[in-house]
Amino acid sequence: MIRTAATTTTIALALCAAAALVARGDEPPPTVAPTVAPTIDAAAGARAFATVARVLQSPRCQNCHPAGDRPLQGDRGRRHRMNISRASVAAGLTCGACHQSANADRLGVVGGPPGAPHWGLPPAATPMIFQGRTPAALCAQLKDPAQTGGRDLPTLLHHVASDALVLWAWSPGGRRTPPPVPHAAFVDAFTTWVASGGACP
Repeated sequence: MIRTAATTTTIALALCAAAALVARGDEPPPTVAPTVAPTIDAAAGARAFATVARVLQSPRCQNCHPAGDRPLQGDRGRRHRMNISRASVAAGLTCGACHQSANADRLGVVGGPPGAPHWGLPPAATPMIFQGRTPAALCAQLKDPAQTGGRDLPTLLHHVASDALVLWAWSPGGRRTPPPVPHAAFVDAFTTWVASGGACP
């Protein structure tokens, strides 16, 4: 991957700004368009997104980003055993009632539910569906602030690089399979994709 000094500086500044907001407990402000000027050619960005898509459509990611209103379970993407859906959450049964801030095994409940901070489905208004999307459709979705809750590309990069729930996927515990690409390589590919201005396959 070819990366210029300008690219590295731009990405670093974006990450630092987002990290500062998180440290204060603030949400990054919604934006309406990517704020990183393309510094990587479109072909390299599209190739990088193929790696990004492989991760997002692995069970650890798409189980909480399903095509419907019900989360999926396991490496085979089975329906949730407890018949949970967004209707359950609307009725007051949050995902956090069973999914604590860490895997239940670490909390002394062998074979219990997995867990990480703020476990749950994306909001119904912006479901961020990964399941069944083509790479091109997934790419277009991630670039559309109306579908990402107002998050631009640098904010999404910060999310996949450092959010505790995302990081859980690479150390899921039990017999769960992590994504097919190491986290560092995934973030590197995501960075290249952002630096291309979000070039799609």
